[in-house]
Amino acid sequence: MQKVKVGIIGCGNISDAYLKNCVHYEQLEVVALADLNLELAKSKASTYGIERVLTTDELLADPEIEIVLNLTIPQAHAEISLSALEAGKHVYSEKPLAVTVEDGKRIIEKAKERKLRVGVAPDTVLGSGIQTCRKLIDEGVIGKPIAAAAFMLSGGPESWHPNPAFLYAKGAGPMFDMGPYYLSAFITLLGPIKRVTGSAVISYPEREITSQPLNGQMIEVETPTHINSVIDFESGATATLTTSFDIKGGSTLPNIELYGSEGSLIVPDPNTFSGPVKLRKAGSDQFEEIALTHPYDGPDRGVGLLEMAQAIRENRPHRASGELALQVLEIMHGVHIASAEGRHYEVQHTCERPEAMPEKK
Repeated sequence: MQKVKVGIIGCGNISDAYLKNCVHYEQLEVVALADLNLELAKSKASTYGIERVLTTDELLADPEIEIVLNLTIPQAHAEISLSALEAGKHVYSEKPLAVTVEDGKRIIEKAKERKLRVGVAPDTVLGSGIQTCRKLIDEGVIGKPIAAAAFMLSGGPESWHPNPAFLYAKGAGPMFDMGPYYLSAFITLLGPIKRVTGSAVISYPEREITSQPLNGQMIEVETPTHINSVIDFESGATATLTTSFDIKGGSTLPNIELYGSEGSLIVPDPNTFSGPVKLRKAGSDQFEEIALTHPYDGPDRGVGLLEMAQAIRENRPHRASGELALQVLEIMHGVHIASAEGRHYEVQHTCERPEAMPEKK
C-alpha cells in the first residue's frame, strides 16, 4: 500500500498520544505539524522526528498532504475541518465533530460535495475490547440484544485537571466530554439511535478547584453536570446512560452492561482499547472472562486514522465515520434539549453501523 501522507494541526497534549503511534504505522507518513504556538510545534517535531513545521495555511496548501489530522480545541474543530476540506484534504478529527449540530452538518455536507472523507474519534471502539463484544453479539451468543446500561460517574475534573474551567462551560460538561466514547460504543454494538430523552441538572452552581496550579479558585458552572439519558435504537433495543461530574463518593457500577435474550455482557471501559470482556449465559450463576479476539489492545490512539487511510487506498467505507460522529453530536444535544423541554427528541441524522474489525491473525 502506498503511504498516506498526514499533516497535523494542533500540537497540544493529545498530540503525543497520536504521534507516538502514527509515526510508526507503516501505511502512514506524518510529514508536517502546525500550531498557533510555533515553539510547541517545533518541540513536538523534534521529539518525533518530523522534518517540517508549517503555519496552518502552509500545511493546508501543501499538495502532498492527503489527510489533515485535526487536534485543535473543540471550538476550532469546525473551522479547521472545513478549511481542510475546502483545500481538498480528507480530515480526521478529535472528538467532537463540532460544537454545534449545524457546524457538524456543514462539515459532512462539504465532504460529500468535495468527495472527501471525514473521520472522527473516538477510535477506542475499534480496539480489542469493544470488537470482541461486537463479535459475541454478531454471533448470537447473547441472543437478541434487548437493553444496555452505561455509567460514567466521577467527582469532576477540578481535582486533577490543571485548568478545568472549560469543562464546565456551555457546550461542555460530562456528556460532551465523555459521552462520545459511550455513544460510539453503543452504535458500534447495537446500531444507530432513533430517539432520546433525559434529565439534566446542575447540582453545584460553583465548583472549587483543588488541583494545582489554580487551587482555591472557583468555577461558575454553565452546563448540566449530572445527565440521565434514555435511548431508543432503531433495532428496538433501549439503553440508559448516566454521565456525571457529581459523584463525590465513588461508585461500584460498571461502565457498560449489555443484556440479551440468552445472556449478558460486561463491556469494558469505552475510553480504553482493551478488556476485560465478561459473559454470563442464561442459566449460569456467574460471569466468565472471554479471551480477546481482536488486535489493538493497548494505547492505540490513532488506529482510526490508520483505518481511514487504509479505506481510502482500498476504496471502501471507513469505520470511525463522520456520519456516526454527527449522530453522536446530535444525540448529546438532543438529551439536553429533551430535558429542558420535557419531551422525547427524535434524532434527525442517522448513520450506518460500522463494519466489524478483522480478528487477530
